Amino acid sequence: MSKSSYPHKLTNSLKKLPGWFAVYWRRNAWHKLVFIIVSLSLLCLGTMYGLARWYIASEQSKPLVVGATFIPAYAESLGLDAKQTMDALLNDLHIKHLRLVSYWDQLEPTPGQYDFSLLDWQFQKAEAAGSKVSLSLGLRQPRWPECHQPAWAGGLPASERDAQLAAFIQTVVQRYKNSPSLDSYQLENEFFLKGFGICTNYDRQRLINEFNIVKATDPQHTVIISRSNNALGMPVGQPTPDEFGISIYKRVWDATLTHRYIEYPFPAWYYAFLAGTQKILTGRDMVIHELQAEAWPPNGKSITEISLDEQNKSLNAQRLKDRFQFGRATGMRTMDMWGAEYWYYRLTIKQDPSLWNTAKAAFRQ
Repeated sequence: MSKSSYPHKLTNSLKKLPGWFAVYWRRNAWHKLVFIIVSLSLLCLGTMYGLARWYIASEQSKPLVVGATFIPAYAESLGLDAKQTMDALLNDLHIKHLRLVSYWDQLEPTPGQYDFSLLDWQFQKAEAAGSKVSLSLGLRQPRWPECHQPAWAGGLPASERDAQLAAFIQTVVQRYKNSPSLDSYQLENEFFLKGFGICTNYDRQRLINEFNIVKATDPQHTVIISRSNNALGMPVGQPTPDEFGISIYKRVWDATLTHRYIEYPFPAWYYAFLAGTQKILTGRDMVIHELQAEAWPPNGKSITEISLDEQNKSLNAQRLKDRFQFGRATGMRTMDMWGAEYWYYRLTIKQDPSLWNTAKAAFRQ
């Protein structure tokens, strides 16, 4: 058959489509329902993907900032020296953006008596290295148990406890707002996430009050409020932060149904869709404040309780490399990796440099 007959055959096939569709549509109600569902699903996915591609294109001219969270208590739980770990992150990996924490129970061990020595040396190291800091504020901050409330505040009436917390937040902001390293604040990490952590207070008005305190105390710096990992819906209502944050986890241990490692199926463009939709609705940018880059132990164990082979089932060098690539593919231009202390643990205690070298290559980019 000659090539000249192809357009004729295609035209005839297309002419048959309306007739085929009419026959299919008349069969029964189930056929109509299936067609409608499939059509709406394709339309929805197409719209989501289109928004994602628009967002990625609109952001690509902005500089890419890749950083990491650093928490001294977590480094020490892995058997590391916290100061040596931070030095290695700053001076070997040359990380130029750090998310630090200001745990209430650590910095105000007794009412009105503050001890900022732990956070002071972190800021001093960041300043010496020319690195920027996103400072976590509030009751709920990264790492278990999420809500870091001092024991003395546990028995207070809610109104008095909230007043003490507000005073603590204001004191922290006053202390560090003039640091040359301070870039932003992250207020109340994943505030409305009820399925994880030991937290009981999800009062929106408290969040609004805290936001207003931070902005009144330091109107110059960005305030980020984060949404939780893969949660449906969009953040609505007050307060409207300067930027939104999102956490992204890829491979975790499912302790509820399958009792095995599972991989979240969401592609990178899904997060670009979330960020793009958020920008259209609020005019605010979104950052990745937590991109999983450490192992997820099974059965509620800690990392130090499982073998290197088991750790590699949820994170090895190739998966870490893929995480960096995944974060860039979302189109968001600021991303903080989650688990940098773990890379140093693998390097120094497990004598496995694979993650450290992978991270070093990624930060060089």
